[in-house]
Amino acid sequence: MQPMRPVRPKPRLNAEMNVVPYIDVMLVLLVIFMVTAPMMLQGIEIELPKVANEALASDDPLNIVTLSIDSEGHYHWNQGDTVNTESYTDTAVSVEEMSQRISALVAARPETQVFIRADRRAEYSLIVEGMAALQQSGVTRLGLVTEAP
Repeated sequence: MQPMRPVRPKPRLNAEMNVVPYIDVMLVLLVIFMVTAPMMLQGIEIELPKVANEALASDDPLNIVTLSIDSEGHYHWNQGDTVNTESYTDTAVSVEEMSQRISALVAARPETQVFIRADRRAEYSLIVEGMAALQQSGVTRLGLVTEAP
């Protein structure tokens, strides 16, 4: 007769999930995101005006250029002492021509403010290209005109 072997209990199944590979994948994705995120950010640096509590009275009339961009991508502007949305006095077909002519106006009077208004059907790229061209040509006082709903 053979000696009886002791009965071994069956090995228990491990019901826990091994999360180490998932943590590794998450850390790799985090590193990829941290490296690529700064490359995706682009913008136009705009110097916002700094104002005191009260506006100071000035004997000089304001010099404002209202730049309008229509749905076909043409640039129209008007120079005056208020934001003029009704008419325009000058026109340009290209961004280069517009930025040269408006930068000449701003060079003559550095306190000139430029306000951009664009047709809602105008391509976003036209607006951004116009803002970038104005900034590169020396315009520092730049604003956007919108209408209340």
